[in-house]
Amino acid sequence: MQDTLAPLYEYCEKHTTLPDPLLHQVERATHLQTLAPRMLSGHLQGSLLSIISKMVSPQHILEIGTFTGYSAIALAQGLSAHGKLTTIEYNPEHAAIAERFFHQSAYAAQIDLLVGDAKSILADMNESFDLVFIDADKEAYAQYFDLIIDKCTTGAIIIVDNVLWSGKVIHAIKDKKTQIIHAFNQKIAADPRVENVILPIRDGITLIRKR
Repeated sequence: MQDTLAPLYEYCEKHTTLPDPLLHQVERATHLQTLAPRMLSGHLQGSLLSIISKMVSPQHILEIGTFTGYSAIALAQGLSAHGKLTTIEYNPEHAAIAERFFHQSAYAAQIDLLVGDAKSILADMNESFDLVFIDADKEAYAQYFDLIIDKCTTGAIIIVDNVLWSGKVIHAIKDKKTQIIHAFNQKIAADPRVENVILPIRDGITLIRKR
C-alpha cells in the first residue's frame, strides 16, 4: 500500500496550488534548524488548512502547537478582515523561529503567539473561536478538546492532526500512545455535541464540526 501512496501523494502535491513563497522559507528553516522537521504541515496539508480557513472565513482561529509557524501562516490566509489567530507553542526555540516568519508575513498584525503550557493558557482564556487546529502533544488531545469545545461557536470547525498515528490505530495490539489516540478518536465519534470525519491525509486528519 505504501508503494502506491507515495506516488499518489507526489501526484496530489504536483496538482495542488503552490503555497505562499514564505512557506518555502519556513520549510527550509525547519529542516535546517530543528531535529524533527517531519512535524511540519507541508504543502498538501498546509493547502488543506488554508482552503478550510478560506471557506470558514474565521473571526478567531486557535492553534494548539505552533511548531515553526507553517500551519499558522496557512490558516491565517482565510482570516476575515479584522480577524485574529492565537497560536500556542510550548517550545521557546520553535516559537522563536515561528515568530520570525510571522513578522515577515502579511498577517503579522493578526497573529498572537503565546509561549507556554497550552492547558494552563486555555484554562484562563475567555474567548470564542470559530476555527481550531490541534497539533501538539498527543497525550493531551482529549484535554485540549474538553478545554476548547465550550469556547467554540456553533458551527465551528476543529481540525485535529495525527489521528491515524502511522496506521497503528488499526493494530490489534497498540502501544501506549496509540491507545491514547485511539481513545481520543472514540471519544469524538461518541460525542453528541459534534459531527466528524477522519481523512487519511498524511498521518490522518479529523475534521470536527460543533453542532
